[in-house]
Amino acid sequence: MTITANDIDWKHVVILFGTPLIALYGFATTPLQTPTFWWSVLYYFFTGLGITAGYHRYWAHRSYDATRIWQFIILAAGTGAMEGSVKWWGRGHRIHHRFTDTDKDPYNAKRGFLWSHIGWMIMKQKKNATVDISDFNSDPWIRFQHKYYLYLAVFMAFIFPTLVAGLGWGDWVGGFFFAGVARLVFVHHATFCVNSLAHWLGDFTFDDKRTPKDHFLTAFVTLGEGYHNFHHEFPADYRNAIQFYQYDPTKWVIWCASLIGLTYNLKMFPHNEIEKGRLFMQEKKIAEAKKKLDYGVAVEELPSLTFQEVKAKIAETGKQLLIISDVVYDVSKFMDDHPGGKGFLKASVGRDVTVSFNGGVYDHANAARNLMQSMRYARLEGAVPANAVAKED
Repeated sequence: MTITANDIDWKHVVILFGTPLIALYGFATTPLQTPTFWWSVLYYFFTGLGITAGYHRYWAHRSYDATRIWQFIILAAGTGAMEGSVKWWGRGHRIHHRFTDTDKDPYNAKRGFLWSHIGWMIMKQKKNATVDISDFNSDPWIRFQHKYYLYLAVFMAFIFPTLVAGLGWGDWVGGFFFAGVARLVFVHHATFCVNSLAHWLGDFTFDDKRTPKDHFLTAFVTLGEGYHNFHHEFPADYRNAIQFYQYDPTKWVIWCASLIGLTYNLKMFPHNEIEKGRLFMQEKKIAEAKKKLDYGVAVEELPSLTFQEVKAKIAETGKQLLIISDVVYDVSKFMDDHPGGKGFLKASVGRDVTVSFNGGVYDHANAARNLMQSMRYARLEGAVPANAVAKED
């Protein structure tokens, strides 16, 4: 496909490629003061959480409810991340969940890592999918942010962090380059990893129908959004990480805010249903692992022999055959390796030793039962004479 200048979203190109160049210039020309460093880190987390706790988990998925005070905080923070308005961002994300890994998915991971990370923003997107955003359209704050987004974003992304550093400790230039521009670059690529790295690295913990995966590294980079397989299975859950040891600062912030009444009605998918998903994938992995192992010929595929035919086979071929639970086993090659001695097996040839095998003499371990699968010889048809059944000793 030929790409022309009209296919490129130039405003995104300027932001996504211009800001790293400005940040590099700042690093090369401006000393990084200690207060500015810590302010940059703080503002990084503030604006990053504006996306993860605000744009993503609150507005896009409505995974919890919040007071207007909290909405104002996360709206201001998300605006400072300069990733579009809530209406634009939320619409695209809802489309992503509805059409994951399809041509209608704006950041379709099947188009490659670079496409899902940044390419989809560089190219103009056709509006070929619809989702319900009536909640965005009915919210006056969201309408206001969307209408004046460019002015608000420039102020929160660049002017506000510069003012804090300048008025606070006189570092106007450092505030702009580090807390403003460089911080923005880090926030961008951290949150972009939710669309790229989270669909590329990790495990299918709950389902493998689509590309989202769970991985600690992605969670660390994205402020907790890296348990992405869980998120795509249970998108209305306010958590990404459900184990106490998993890294999800976004979840912790939302939960801590609930302690002082700023957030409430934190939604959690039923634990019972979550565990069903986990066990489903564990069973699939076990089934795949079992395909790599030799379980011998399946019982239903074995030839049938009567007891008299078993005795005849022993006489004709010299095979050391015995019977356990209506299955005939050939232990010829195992006679010298039997842990209980060759004599026990020798005495069992031509007999039904089910009772002895299952505890009459010795209740054999699972390892022995697994080993016996490779020694299956036939299925027993008919009964065994009473005098050929080994009893308990």
